[in-house]
Amino acid sequence: MNYKNPDEHGYYGEFGGAFIPEMLYPNVEELQKNYLEIIESEEFQNEYQDLLKNYVGRATPLYFAKNLSHKYNTHIYLKREDLNHTGAHKINNALGQVLLAKRLGKTRIIAETGAGQHGVATATACALLGLECIVYMGEIDIQRQAPNVARMKMLGAEVIPAISGSKTLKDAVNEALRDWINNPVTTHYVIGSVVGPHPFPDLVARFQSIISKEIREQLKEKIGRENPDYVIACVGGGSNAAGTFYHFVEEKEVKIIAAEAGGLGINSGKSAATTFLGTLGVLHGSKSLVMQTGDGQVIEPHSISAGLDYPGIGPFHAHLFKEKRAEFFSINDEEALQSAFELTKLEGIIPALESSHALAVLNKKKFNENDIVVICLSGRGDKDMETYLREIRS
Repeated sequence: MNYKNPDEHGYYGEFGGAFIPEMLYPNVEELQKNYLEIIESEEFQNEYQDLLKNYVGRATPLYFAKNLSHKYNTHIYLKREDLNHTGAHKINNALGQVLLAKRLGKTRIIAETGAGQHGVATATACALLGLECIVYMGEIDIQRQAPNVARMKMLGAEVIPAISGSKTLKDAVNEALRDWINNPVTTHYVIGSVVGPHPFPDLVARFQSIISKEIREQLKEKIGRENPDYVIACVGGGSNAAGTFYHFVEEKEVKIIAAEAGGLGINSGKSAATTFLGTLGVLHGSKSLVMQTGDGQVIEPHSISAGLDYPGIGPFHAHLFKEKRAEFFSINDEEALQSAFELTKLEGIIPALESSHALAVLNKKKFNENDIVVICLSGRGDKDMETYLREIRS
């Protein structure tokens, strides 16, 4: 079975597609017809790969976490996406999409952001490549991710608060889609995760697949084999996870683990664990698993991490879940916090709260002493210091 790429209509099994208002159809169709030809061209790849190496700082290290490995009696490697320029994996996709937008003749870029890392990455790419940048961000996220808001503004982006609904990531996506409907000719919407109408889930996954490509090459160099026993990543919409899983999903011996944001607990009414709570529905232009009421109203999610505070999951991941190709864990806020402090104390690395959900799987699943376990450390913890400091004070 092909897990990696959707069919010609943008479906991964029963999930995906493009459910869009008529006003957006020309934009989405333009992307569908042109994205593969452009991003696979030699000219595009030469420019993109050069920027990844000399601007972003790839390849990111695959770090053997000796102290963490000793504690859990297994072999744990951390894929250090936190060491990218701008501090997370988001720059891989943002740079690729802004380069694509320029080739499509677009002059204005819009983006949504939750934790702020995608907003910072998009603002960075726009500053580098000379495009106007507008970032939509939930009003609550603006408050809890103030350092990233300041960075976006310093990079020249306009940050517009989303003040409807839960005032978080879902609402920022809604506002960005409204903007795109109103400015269809000049504007490209840089979606930050493997969500949205086709071709965005595939487009974002392809740009993020550099993560698993490097993991394979680095494992070969370090231990003489390309495939680990396990790969683990956190999942909200799921771009870092898609990138981490991409080159392993069709390797049957590699076990795939996704960590969702359990919030205050699956049954608390304050959660974002979509595979545990979601049903089939349409959200932000694609059919997937969505947290919703019986009559289709979206249930407000909750997570301590702004980047996982989303009521759905990308169709790529929904397909992996339904086919039982990936094992999903729900990690609550407290478990994520404790895993963040553990990594900091054992390895001297302060992770993003999103990444801490992936680390918390180590306390949920028993690994064998000879297992090779790769965890995607998707971002660094600078943006979450206020949350960490509150925990320390309490």
